[in-house]
Amino acid sequence: MSANLCIDWGNSLVKAAIIDEENKIIEARSFNDSDAGQELSQLIEIYAPKKGILCSVTNHSSEIEQALTVQLKSFVKLSNSTHVPIMNAYTSGETLGADRLGLAVAAHLQHPDKNNLVISAGTCITYNFVQKNKAFRGGIISPGVHMRLQAMHHFTDKLPAIKLEGESLLLGYDTETCMRSGAIFGAAAEIDGIVNEFQAQYPDFNAILTGGDAPLLAGKLKNKIFADPDLLLKGLNLILKHNVPQVY
Repeated sequence: MSANLCIDWGNSLVKAAIIDEENKIIEARSFNDSDAGQELSQLIEIYAPKKGILCSVTNHSSEIEQALTVQLKSFVKLSNSTHVPIMNAYTSGETLGADRLGLAVAAHLQHPDKNNLVISAGTCITYNFVQKNKAFRGGIISPGVHMRLQAMHHFTDKLPAIKLEGESLLLGYDTETCMRSGAIFGAAAEIDGIVNEFQAQYPDFNAILTGGDAPLLAGKLKNKIFADPDLLLKGLNLILKHNVPQVY
């Protein structure tokens, strides 16, 4: 079996997957960055992938990258200089998150006849637009659900620090539920509004929802949006195949 190791190193968690040449996920794991070395070594030991790719939006240990270059025959760290099968029209490439580029690639290759908006709900909510002419145009960045809760506490004197887990009712009945509802329903309304704007301006429009908070928001949306929690990992595998030929 020929399979690749794809790693999405986010602000909150690390996700890693073994993905075959047909872009099917064989195994996927999520773990804290402190466990990354052990978890990645286990995946390599079990599946013996020869190729790997890393997409990171945070500062992680350089030892991890060094280990991957030793353990794998071919290793790619995704950056704005990595060759991808779409055109990058983003004007500040040095500040473009590698994850956004990976999402755009996955969306276009899976839906090449559509103008795709990928909504990634994580620490921030990013809206990533790639046209069917292969041009990645950029999009929108806004605070994620957790960040909205943290901001309410940080920038006021009396609003408490609360957890996202708990009741999320349209009509909050106390301070905690009002804050949680504001963060969740506010984010969902934002997503619906932005999708409506894109849909009105671009024909053949398609929206995809992904990211750690996607399950939380999907049920609150009025628009029917396809959800794919593993979109970035699949995109990374496609980029890896585009850059590295078959390794035996």
